[in-house]
Amino acid sequence: MLKTGDKAPEFRVKADDGKDVALADFRGKRVILFFFPKANTSG
Repeated sequence: MLKTGDKAPEFRVKADDGKDVALADFRGKRVILFFFPKANTSG
């Protein structure tokens, strides 16, 4: 399990528009990940 301050491991996911996105695509930028079920649920 990661602890506060640990670097996130490299990963690749499919975005809601169908495109692949990798953590490396945002190197040097701040990133916030927000996961939720795709079923008319609020964030």
